[in-house]
Amino acid sequence: MNADRAGGERETPARRRGQGELEAQVLSVLGEASEPVTAAWVLERLDADLSYSTVITILTRLHAKQAVTRTGRGRPVLWEPVANEAGLAALRMRRLLDKQSDRDAVLSSFVSVLSSHDEDLLRSLLAESGPDDTGAPSDRPER
Repeated sequence: MNADRAGGERETPARRRGQGELEAQVLSVLGEASEPVTAAWVLERLDADLSYSTVITILTRLHAKQAVTRTGRGRPVLWEPVANEAGLAALRMRRLLDKQSDRDAVLSSFVSVLSSHDEDLLRSLLAESGPDDTGAPSDRPER
């Protein structure tokens, strides 16, 4: 619902962020750092009107998803990316797949809706990984 301002103007409702959008922005900012950084450092560089506690919440969620690491037991806590935006999407996809009882059906359905370009890329990536690759998730996704 839009409220009328003085003069009859209507306020435009704030745009609701997409799922994971803030996480992607925080990862992008962390990716610019040459060393582990504080949440305050991240907040200063974000192009968003966020509170410090919101940034801490986002970093904590990313930590739970193993997309960032944190160092320091006291203050300041320092944060460092483990995965970039693509790595975070891959972690999400992997977790979603891990929750499914019929992985074969899920993967088959996924592959069946890929564009021919994506299909070719996937074939190429699988060929590069080689026959000896177990497909087990690595401890640390590539940055």
